[in-house]
Amino acid sequence: MILSSDMTAQGIERSFRNILKFRLGKDKYTATQDDKFMALAFALRDRLIERWLKTQESFHKTNIKRVYYLSLEFLIGRLFETNILNLGLEDELNETMKKTGFNLEELIDCEPDAGLGNGGLGRLAACFMDSMAALRIPSHGYGIRYDYGIFKQKIINGSQVEVPDAWFEKIDPWEFVRPEYSVRVQLFGRTRIFTEESGKLRVEWFDTKDVLAQPYDIPVVGYKNDFTNTLRLWTARSTNEFELDYFNHGDYERAMVDKVFSEIISKVLYPADNISRGKALRLAQEYFFSAASISDIIRRFKTDNSDLKLLPEKAAIQLNDTHPSIAIVELMRILVDNEGMDWESAWEITRHTFAYTNHTVMPEALEKWPVPLFEHLLPRHMELIYEINRRFLDEVATGFPGDTDRVRRMSIIEESSSKMVRMAHLAIIGSYSVNGVSELHSRLLKEGLFGDFYQMYPEKFNNKTNGVTQRRWLLKSNKGLSRLITESIGSKWITELSEAKKLLDFAKDGSFQKKWQQVKKQNKQVLADLIHKTNNLRVDPDSIFDVQVKRIHEYKRQLLFCLYIVSQYIRIKEDPGYSPVPRTFILSGKAAPGYFMAKLIIKFINNIAEVINNDKYARGLLKVVFLEDYRVSLAEKIFPASDLSEQISTAGTEASGTGCMKFMLNGALTIGTLDGANIEIYNEVGEENIFIFGLRVNEIKKIWKEGYRPQDYIDRFRDLREAIRLIQGNFFCQSEKGLFNSLTDNLIYSDSFLVCADFEDYCRAQAEVEKAYRDG
Repeated sequence: MILSSDMTAQGIERSFRNILKFRLGKDKYTATQDDKFMALAFALRDRLIERWLKTQESFHKTNIKRVYYLSLEFLIGRLFETNILNLGLEDELNETMKKTGFNLEELIDCEPDAGLGNGGLGRLAACFMDSMAALRIPSHGYGIRYDYGIFKQKIINGSQVEVPDAWFEKIDPWEFVRPEYSVRVQLFGRTRIFTEESGKLRVEWFDTKDVLAQPYDIPVVGYKNDFTNTLRLWTARSTNEFELDYFNHGDYERAMVDKVFSEIISKVLYPADNISRGKALRLAQEYFFSAASISDIIRRFKTDNSDLKLLPEKAAIQLNDTHPSIAIVELMRILVDNEGMDWESAWEITRHTFAYTNHTVMPEALEKWPVPLFEHLLPRHMELIYEINRRFLDEVATGFPGDTDRVRRMSIIEESSSKMVRMAHLAIIGSYSVNGVSELHSRLLKEGLFGDFYQMYPEKFNNKTNGVTQRRWLLKSNKGLSRLITESIGSKWITELSEAKKLLDFAKDGSFQKKWQQVKKQNKQVLADLIHKTNNLRVDPDSIFDVQVKRIHEYKRQLLFCLYIVSQYIRIKEDPGYSPVPRTFILSGKAAPGYFMAKLIIKFINNIAEVINNDKYARGLLKVVFLEDYRVSLAEKIFPASDLSEQISTAGTEASGTGCMKFMLNGALTIGTLDGANIEIYNEVGEENIFIFGLRVNEIKKIWKEGYRPQDYIDRFRDLREAIRLIQGNFFCQSEKGLFNSLTDNLIYSDSFLVCADFEDYCRAQAEVEKAYRDG
């Protein structure tokens, strides 16, 4: 018998063979690559279960306070290799693979990316879970186990085409279904007030359409510390497989209505909310996972405690953006309606239990829901929101007598042409802590977006700059650099990244520099091989790999990057003597399916690539690459190979950004604006080690106040003028005349994100990049 606690290579090999034979029913003749992956993954899983159970048992024995992290996104990516590293079994696994004759890298590639997020928000949540386990912080993550995560992106004729991503078509070896902890979630229905025998008024929410939230648990392994937290993802199930009465009478379609309605809730990440049905489904998703999570948190609390007034001492519920902010109202509903608590006591518990992280500085991006939709889907919660708002506005009126405009601005209910529920206001009012995700972002929240709330509750507001886990984004994804760092300064950096400052002692060490350059070149060759395989394009690893990978959005200014590429191409064409440092421009990212301009930018990038990559004058000097289907596993190949990181959002629009950190962690230099976390990177590395350009926040405010005319900047700078002229002349869309008119018209007549205003200074910074590269 092989014990799951046997961590030797011999024990793992025996487990692998036994699982392949007895659990999967395969032998060496019938086992596929997927079977081998599953057998090895199950062998690892068996070895982490004991640690997981001991960790959870310790939580109960000590009745310790726990962090509950609620996020609509968890972009966890692949877990196989992460679990190998965190269990400390790299050597044992390599030895096992040698004995079995299998290739570990090939088995790793069998695991699909768990694309349960859209970008930075979801990846941040995954990094937080990893870090809390590494730091031995008792915590549970809560989210949705979407059938279809972020879509797979196909590039067809240069355009984005969305393909469903059924990420768990294969069995997920890391998840454990827990039907015994399923939660019934109510939706729709009506409310009524009644009087108990004691004479106390109570509210009943009845005649509801219920959905079953079934949990799947994923262990989150701490780095070599035997500590394992839990990520619990909810999937929607019907409370009744079908209505038997309808079935018996032959109405089979009606019999399945409830099942279809229920299970669509966890079907897809972010349904399109530009139609009323999409809005309703999105709100149902947010309530579904928030309600199930609050129920689960209370169940855990009651396992070791009896007095709910102690909840803030045992639970800290962190809201990752406004998506789970309905959890505030749900806790109030449970305390007041189900537990019979008076309003004041319930509100005291609630507002000392929740904390809220804001992720945007743009008012138009703040989540709001139509009141009629809220009343229809969550009638009891709408009543509770009205009461929360009434009491809060009384407080505002008392603190700022006569300031009716302030009362209007701060109300949870926006009194516009159609009434809306402002979820960010609810989150602030119902939380004890409100944080931004970079120093600039937090300052802008206090000075602008939430200035009224800051004046009223200054003690609530604080900054928590986003971060990334070095274990995923350096140790796992950049093994060569990790080995070099560990050889030079030891391994303490893996859990305490501040230790990396010791590398400063090697900054002028020629031997170290040579090894660093060798690692970078190897990583660039790996990416070059991938580009050849996926794009049928050969790129030069000795060229500058100039990279922008992130969600495609106008404020992130992929268009600014494109204009620079076009301007360089024009200079090469017009001046035979112009010989810049060869560059490979690499872009990747997904556009929201309904975002026309973002999808047009993707088409523009690919058309530019088609022209430049096939022009003999540009060969050896410029190459343009768009890598389709940006995801965690692809990012792990891109960051280690990058020379220059493009972090070029309009100042004051990027709350933080974590891509900039991943690039820096892997030794890429940044060209960027003073926006988001770029500012803190600038403060750490000094101006000599970063390329800063562009208007500052105060300058942007001044430009808009005085009246911004993009044409003034176009007239002033020839490179910009010629790039726009070339695009307007259909040079990059000769078979689709006028295709990019929307892009150029937007630049000339509105330019909401100041691409034209920043272009000349961006070109100056790029010239500094080239000079530094030649000098280096």
